Amino acid sequence: MGKLRTLRDLDLRGRRVLLRVDFNVPMKEGVITDDARIRAALPTIQYLLEHEARIVICSHLGRPKGKVVAQLSMRPIADGLERLVGKPVGFVDQTVGSEATEAAQALGPGELLLLENTRFSPHETGNQADFARELAALGDVYVNDAFGTVHRAHASTVGVAHYLPSAAGMLIERELQFLEIALQDPARPFVAVLGGAKISDKIGVVGSLIERAEALLIGGGIANTFLAAQGHDMANSLVEPGSYEVALELIEKAKEKLHLPADAVAADAFSPEAATQVVEVGNVPSGWQVLDIGPQTLEAFTHAVGQAGTVFWNGPMGVFELAPFAAGTVGLAAAIAQSGALSIVGGGDSAAAVRQAGLANQFTHLSTGGGAALALLEGKPLPGLAVLQA
Repeated sequence: MGKLRTLRDLDLRGRRVLLRVDFNVPMKEGVITDDARIRAALPTIQYLLEHEARIVICSHLGRPKGKVVAQLSMRPIADGLERLVGKPVGFVDQTVGSEATEAAQALGPGELLLLENTRFSPHETGNQADFARELAALGDVYVNDAFGTVHRAHASTVGVAHYLPSAAGMLIERELQFLEIALQDPARPFVAVLGGAKISDKIGVVGSLIERAEALLIGGGIANTFLAAQGHDMANSLVEPGSYEVALELIEKAKEKLHLPADAVAADAFSPEAATQVVEVGNVPSGWQVLDIGPQTLEAFTHAVGQAGTVFWNGPMGVFELAPFAAGTVGLAAAIAQSGALSIVGGGDSAAAVRQAGLANQFTHLSTGGGAALALLEGKPLPGLAVLQA
């Protein structure tokens, strides 16, 4: 990847800065339940405030699919941001339009404005030029600090950069600093851990990590598909028959690098009240489903990460949101935290699990973007970064 322009390459003082952030935070009944992504953008916001920039902030929230969805309004986010920065944050219930233009133009140095959800417009995800131009007109310069969306070619992540001097924010710089260590120069042994539900989302990154890592530990729903492809009866577990062939190819390619579960926690229903038992892989009772790795597997995975110089982890080992199936994910998080390895968590559910376990400050880096981190490791183009290259 070429060199990115950064905040230090832009003349910011007194300028209106259109700042794209990733404030796609979990909400429950209009209340933010985890503000980690907002906190991650604070260093950039603070830098802009120190340079007396006039800050126009935009982000998406959820998947409104181009329609206005009241529960996905950014208004509660403005209140959350205001608490964190200790300054008033204006809000306008438009992304573009006359009200947004007036509010942006009225900003004084060191003042902040949050625009409404970019994905309320159908033109955002289609990277429509007129929408991007209107959005760009709200700023004098553009800063993208939304690492979680750099793998998407949307109007607010790619389109606006064609109309304004543009640069990456501090969060993107930090994300790349750690993820490029894993890509280019990891301390050895490099151990990668992949979990989550669907193998089809991760085939490319599994292939890439087989080339780079000394060991690849597979848990979660994707392990079920590998095991089923090998002929194990996984009963009612989540599997993807359409991926059996590619799973077998990856097993053949990886040889002894690939570590799959030997045992699992199975349940008779997808419920915290379900009956559960630890079973050997291949002995899942009829009608039951695998919802976590078992203790023997956790012990083996703990041993593997204990030998590591660098660990990259993306995806939980089981349905950690339900208490009976959290032991694998929480146990692995504790093992990585205690390993002494450079530890990088690739966003999404695994980062949420680390925070839930109270271990966030014991990891080297918790990425804010699961999909973007995987795309980077897979070697896919990242359109949101390509437009910021010097």
